[in-house]
Amino acid sequence: FSLLVVKAFEMEIIPADKIVAQIGDTLVLTCNTTGCASPSVSWRAQMDNPLGGKVSNHRTYSTLTMNPVSIVNSHLYICTVICDEKEKKEKYVKVELYSFPSDPIIEIKPSLVAGEPATLICKIPDVYPSEHLEVILKKDEHVLHTEDFLQDASTNTETKTVTYTFQPMAEDIGKEITCVARLPIDNMDFEPKERTSSWKLNASFGPQNTTITASPGNSPMEGDSLNLTCVTQSNPPPQIVWSKYLAKESIQHLIKSNVLSIPHVHFNDSGQYICEVINLVTNKTEAATVDIIIQGAPVITKLSIEPSTTVQEGENVSIQCSAESNPPPKIILRRKSDNADMGPYSAGSILLPSVAFQNGGDYECVAENKFGNSRSEITLNVKYGPKNTMITVIPTAALKEGETVTMKCTSSGNPAPVISWNKKKATGESEKISKNATLTIQNLKSQDLGLYECEAYNQFGKEEKAVKLYVQARLEEPDQMIPLIIAFSSVAAVAVPAVAILIYVSRQAKINGSYSLVKALRLKV
Repeated sequence: FSLLVVKAFEMEIIPADKIVAQIGDTLVLTCNTTGCASPSVSWRAQMDNPLGGKVSNHRTYSTLTMNPVSIVNSHLYICTVICDEKEKKEKYVKVELYSFPSDPIIEIKPSLVAGEPATLICKIPDVYPSEHLEVILKKDEHVLHTEDFLQDASTNTETKTVTYTFQPMAEDIGKEITCVARLPIDNMDFEPKERTSSWKLNASFGPQNTTITASPGNSPMEGDSLNLTCVTQSNPPPQIVWSKYLAKESIQHLIKSNVLSIPHVHFNDSGQYICEVINLVTNKTEAATVDIIIQGAPVITKLSIEPSTTVQEGENVSIQCSAESNPPPKIILRRKSDNADMGPYSAGSILLPSVAFQNGGDYECVAENKFGNSRSEITLNVKYGPKNTMITVIPTAALKEGETVTMKCTSSGNPAPVISWNKKKATGESEKISKNATLTIQNLKSQDLGLYECEAYNQFGKEEKAVKLYVQARLEEPDQMIPLIIAFSSVAAVAVPAVAILIYVSRQAKINGSYSLVKALRLKV
């Protein structure tokens, strides 16, 4: 005889008693039976609320699936099992719901500009129950704002929003704004109960505190390199434009870069430079200026003669010399052949109204300061007609018949005059007798008497001088031939000093000795 053990009829709900579910998830409730071959299982919600799920019956168990879980599933769920239509058992499970599905969303409006107010918005999506929600806004570890929703009586999920107005500063760049959302519900076991999101601050600001540094300094030497660096505080990095003030308040635009580099500075690089800084986000502009003074020994920039280096006598002439340097140069402009004691001409200029031929020559300009000097030369060429034409007769002592006399004609002019000799005929016409400046008459005779003309000529004019060979006196000696005393005198229209008187004695008979100039002058004229 054998003992037959029969299991008692039992049931259970998995999970038992209470389940915490997140709205939107899938929840499966299982009702298990043991000790009953053909159980009859049914599900109902507390207070006959809708099930809000799908029932699936099997031989010994039944499931209630809620996919997705929604707010209508926040009830007691009762599983009833009847075994063999005799025995009935019930158990329940409480479904508690929450919703905290994602991290907060941070927005900041408008774009951050340092010193200007902005609104920080933190959104916590699909929260339930919102009356338990706590929100903390922090900048790094500093709490900016806290907010709760205790007054809410939520009946479904809601997106809750927290706003906070603040004024970011430049020093806030790189700091983190954090939104901490907490959903602490007692006796509800779920994770996480805290969610956070962060936003790194990047406030636009500036430009501000713009300065210019000059290397090697504000007063470099002529020929040195110069670097001007524009330094500013700006976010985002600004657009930088260099320019320079010119005369008459006009501006010359240079480059778009924070460094303006001049490899070899010249004196004309002196002036005021402007660095203009533009932030295209804040729409603000700031400028800085620096005065640059180039130092160095003088450089002669101009040495000129107006109207030309070659002029005609009588024209108005101006000689100008200018130089640039820092400190300003002392300028000495003078004719090189003049005595240095004549001193410098003021302001580097010489005015020669109605220029004379004596003003021609080499002119020198010297510019000097403490760093050194510079010099340059220019030549003034004055063209003029013949001047100072004169005749020299050699010898000046008494001559005897048959000797030689030389008449030399000289004249100054630019270009050098061409000199020729003419002799007046008895008819009054002139006969050209020589194209040389020197006229020599050998074996002097009485027929050589007459008027001799010297003509000096160039393209700017001509000048004439003349001498006359004539009988000056006769000897009154009865027993002798009458010799002639012949003299030369100047007869030119323009008076010049008589150069010499030539005494010529004609001897046709034998005469002891010769006449001296002194004796001849004693004779009766």
